[in-house]
Amino acid sequence: MTNEASRPASPETGQDPPRRDEDLAALLERLLAQVPGRTQKDLAAETGISYPTLNAWMNRTRGTSRIDPEKLRVMVEAFRRWGVRTTPKEFFEAVGRPVPGPSGDEREARLLKLYRQLPEARQRALLKDAEAMLQVSRIG
Repeated sequence: MTNEASRPASPETGQDPPRRDEDLAALLERLLAQVPGRTQKDLAAETGISYPTLNAWMNRTRGTSRIDPEKLRVMVEAFRRWGVRTTPKEFFEAVGRPVPGPSGDEREARLLKLYRQLPEARQRALLKDAEAMLQVSRIG
């Protein structure tokens, strides 16, 4: 019988083995260990995240639940460039958040086009609704 947590990721599906007990610090430590010679400072430089911020996440002295999703995605891409197999799912789970849906240029352009057509009061209402949806998705 195979232990689910020890099953390797499937490159075809992009699925990761469950690691729900792994916080961001543990995830970063594990991934950095897979690239000998790379350090926290290298990761900070590669991602544009300040070293003090990254170091605080690694030392668990700064919370991670409000990290900008783009920072999580840029860390994924940095590790991938270094030859490490990882996915956004691992990072979002490590900070206790659901993985946002994929973003596509066409979908974002359509949304922006619709937003720009709304009167200002409706734009503000739409932003409030979107912020509320985001909060609910973080809780659930």
